[in-house]
Amino acid sequence: MFAASDTDEHLVRAAWSGDSTSLAVLLARHRAGMLAVALGVLGYGSDAEDAVQDAMLVAMSRIGQVRDPAAVGQWLRTIVRNNCRMRLRSTRPVPMADLAVLPLTAGGPTPDELLEQRAQRDWIWHALAGLSEPVRMVTLLRYFSDVTSYEQIAALCGIPVGTVRSRLNQGRTRLTDLLRAAAELAHDDATTLAQARRREAEQTLVAAERGEFAQVVRQSWWPDLEVVTPDGRFSQGPDVLLAGMDLDLTDGVRQRIRNVVVSGDVLIWEADLISPPDDPEHCPPGVVWAQRLRDRRVSRIRLFHPRPAVPGG
Repeated sequence: MFAASDTDEHLVRAAWSGDSTSLAVLLARHRAGMLAVALGVLGYGSDAEDAVQDAMLVAMSRIGQVRDPAAVGQWLRTIVRNNCRMRLRSTRPVPMADLAVLPLTAGGPTPDELLEQRAQRDWIWHALAGLSEPVRMVTLLRYFSDVTSYEQIAALCGIPVGTVRSRLNQGRTRLTDLLRAAAELAHDDATTLAQARRREAEQTLVAAERGEFAQVVRQSWWPDLEVVTPDGRFSQGPDVLLAGMDLDLTDGVRQRIRNVVVSGDVLIWEADLISPPDDPEHCPPGVVWAQRLRDRRVSRIRLFHPRPAVPGG
């Protein structure tokens, strides 16, 4: 247990070691100061609270970038300030706080190394599982995939942008509460689950190239599978998906898994689409498979082609 007398430096170094309780205490300690910064830039309203919640989520995966553990409060307030300024500069939502100006890691683990520290990773994913499925889907897309803009999340999920905003707000608020409540609990091994789901995704695409896609579909997906294609067409059963995969393979298109995100009954694959060498513009550069599970088998798939990021946008 950590007491109020524990220094920021002590808490940060414990967080570097993967201790989730120390990070929860640290964020709670500095929340008032972070909110004061947000209110000073944005004024009173929901945007200020959203900026603080965003900053807290950023800090969970970026705590390894703190150069001076004793000055972590300033680091957290800088994240909030940058986030607020980006909100003011743009009418579009900001996927993440701008961390480019923050000091690089000195002595602590890198963000990637921290994310792989199992105690802290499992803590975060345990809390995510407590969100409702619709809220969890938009939260996972926003913070753990490349589909980060409100507009693209709305297009992928088939909901209005306003609903995306509302669900993200619910997710941030609820996730903060869940993280505080779960900081000292034992959690499932999220890393092992994510690795297993990635292997399944890669094996599915390998099976497709071998002509065994239909067999995998029968084993892993429900017969009444609901499919929504990138152009918004809805169908029931796997026929449309099987035909689409066959057509892509006939045309020489291949898929390569880039990222897999899983939480409870939500499973997201992000894959690169590789066009044939003689037709490099044949297909979009990537595809997202947003999947919902029922009893560990896929019951719904929505396919989506994310738009490439616009430089400077």
